[in-house]
Amino acid sequence: MAAISAAMVKELREMTGAGMMDCKKALTETDGNMDEAVEVLRKNGQAKMDKKAGRIAAEGLCKAVTKDGKTAVLVEVNSETDFVAKNEKFIAFVDEIAERVATSDVKDVEALLNEKSVADPSKTLNERLVELVSVIGEKLSVRRFEKVSADLLDTYIHGGGKIAVVVCAKTDVVNDDIKEALHNVSMQVAALSPRYVSVDEVPGDYVEHEKEILKAQIMNDPKESQKPEKVITGMIQGRINKQLKEICLNDQEYFRAEDGKQTVGQYIKEVGKANGANLSIAGFIRYETGEGMEKKEENFAEEVAKQING
Repeated sequence: MAAISAAMVKELREMTGAGMMDCKKALTETDGNMDEAVEVLRKNGQAKMDKKAGRIAAEGLCKAVTKDGKTAVLVEVNSETDFVAKNEKFIAFVDEIAERVATSDVKDVEALLNEKSVADPSKTLNERLVELVSVIGEKLSVRRFEKVSADLLDTYIHGGGKIAVVVCAKTDVVNDDIKEALHNVSMQVAALSPRYVSVDEVPGDYVEHEKEILKAQIMNDPKESQKPEKVITGMIQGRINKQLKEICLNDQEYFRAEDGKQTVGQYIKEVGKANGANLSIAGFIRYETGEGMEKKEENFAEEVAKQING
């Protein structure tokens, strides 16, 4: 039996929002397996969603830029502290990375770092990165990047680079109204973090897995579990439909809708019709700094003690 530490309980609580004792019980039941413990909490109705994938830990900057309205680039460069993320030299390096991605055909970070620097063509980006590390005194890393093309693109940066978004649209008309609509959708993606454009994109195995979780929640409820099977099936379908509306962009409630009833898909259709355009959202990319990464927790008291004691 694995020892269940306070740190493990704390981590599971932060991931799920469940109570401390529930987390400890779930970890004990699963012999310390974090993923299985999340499943136990969800099936017991003590955790709504697995937040592990969206845990924000590392610092740094995300950058999104568009070239000529039809090609866009997203990059994420990490630092150890938020203080460094505000450093002018670090910001300039992130800008340089984005510019190189925009003009290159490389597909992975290793190949990108072997590209020549825009600021100093005598050096590679990796050599520039090593120099910057020595100057700033922190570990820095280029984590990821993407480049996309579409009929029309919009980029949006939130929180000074904490979140970066690119939204791609299919359209046969480009004007200020359509550009504004696409920018509004970019802000929607930044704020509400959808996973898919439409229900058609959602994998079937994801839906089946979520139905299993919902069924387990119902069967663990003394009152709900006594209902007829047909009613339970309907409850599960209703709840999964609600969940899909939350993760699918087109079905999300449009954040600027005055009556709170218009979906993003309806908003885009309305704008397209008003401008005589065949307008639709083709896709989106959303980067959030440190997404899914573990953050090093510093014990400052111990650090000071170490320095005093040499």
